Amino acid sequence: MLFLAVVVSLFTGSAPAAEGPASLYELSDVAKYKGQVALVVNTASKCGFTPQLTSLQKVFDAYKAKGFVVLGFPSDDFRQEPGSDKEIQEFCELKYRAKFPLFKKASVKGEAKQPVYKYLVNAAPEGRTGEVAWNFEKFLITRDGKVAARFPSDEDPAEKTVRDAIEAELAKKGS
Repeated sequence: MLFLAVVVSLFTGSAPAAEGPASLYELSDVAKYKGQVALVVNTASKCGFTPQLTSLQKVFDAYKAKGFVVLGFPSDDFRQEPGSDKEIQEFCELKYRAKFPLFKKASVKGEAKQPVYKYLVNAAPEGRTGEVAWNFEKFLITRDGKVAARFPSDEDPAEKTVRDAIEAELAKKGS
């Protein structure tokens, strides 16, 4: 396919189309977070991992002054997020005191997946790429929008492994 694109560019004088953004922060949905370390997570209100919303808020509170943000992306791909965007926001705030940014409910897997997740699943570290398997998978993003780490659903964001990874990224002031 690349060969064909190069041949076409030789005859038309145009460059081949890019495969996608070089950084998560090139996407308009999340561009305003450029320069921050982010933990991106697909959320759902009716999942066994939903109590992680409390841990996500704790991590957000602990590191936000250092340039860290949690970005929640509600999804009903696993049939555990039936609510509207407003209902999801109210549920997260009232039941779990979660006040980190939540985006509109959208797909995180399959053909209909939103651009943020198209980038994440392809840019994850080697051996960790591929479709999101379940709710509450977490992607750690560097200040320049690269995927530094990917954590499975059952790894609570308040666990030492996740916190150590966040602290390591925050320590990289110029990344």
